[in-house]
Amino acid sequence: MTNPIISIKNMHKWYSGVHALRGVSLDIQPNEALGLIGDNGAGKSTLINILSGAQLADEGEIMIDGELVNIRNPRAAMDLGIETIYQYNSMVPTMSIARNMFIGREPLKSSFFGIGIMDQQKMREDSVKAIADVDLHLRSPDALVGELSGGQRQGVAIARAMHFRSRVMILDEPTNHLSVKETAKVIGFVQSLKQQNVTSIFISHNMHHVFECCDRVVAMARGEIVLDKPIGETSIDEVHEVL
Repeated sequence: MTNPIISIKNMHKWYSGVHALRGVSLDIQPNEALGLIGDNGAGKSTLINILSGAQLADEGEIMIDGELVNIRNPRAAMDLGIETIYQYNSMVPTMSIARNMFIGREPLKSSFFGIGIMDQQKMREDSVKAIADVDLHLRSPDALVGELSGGQRQGVAIARAMHFRSRVMILDEPTNHLSVKETAKVIGFVQSLKQQNVTSIFISHNMHHVFECCDRVVAMARGEIVLDKPIGETSIDEVHEVL
């Protein structure tokens, strides 16, 4: 077994007296596809929000490659190579695919104290390549994100994370409200991450999707991990029994 890319130790989180995380410890291996499941209120969203820098833990520690880290905000998470793709991702519908690909990280032709002119051509060219790299075929990087289907938006979000060399990709309910065809495409994206040396955390209420594209399943209930097994050593029925 290799050293974990992420190691979470004794994580606790309270919300106004509610103990949302109760001493959660979890190791995530490099290039692993980890499925994280649980009912609403199980603690999985809290855990992911802490990993993505959206919230701070009250107790516990996170180690990346064996080094203790302080993920104090989403930018710190991205700097560590952790990218989160939310169910309702943060893309701007009225902006183009190219602009959304680089939002907050726009390349500049020249800059003075961080202020300069955006390199629109580079954004367009890099967007085309990044989208092609995840086998997504869109007509133009100038198309508005608001014109894309749900599956296409997820594909652009994954392409963005891949372009910026994310090492860990957290996908929060990425197949919710998608058609069968689009769901298959998103699951294909997740399955391809391993070949790109990307570790993925796939959060879903749909256990069939988790079992289709993940190596290991972790189930949470009442703020604790109640099951942690390789997919090949468990079943959907067993997971249902512990939730």
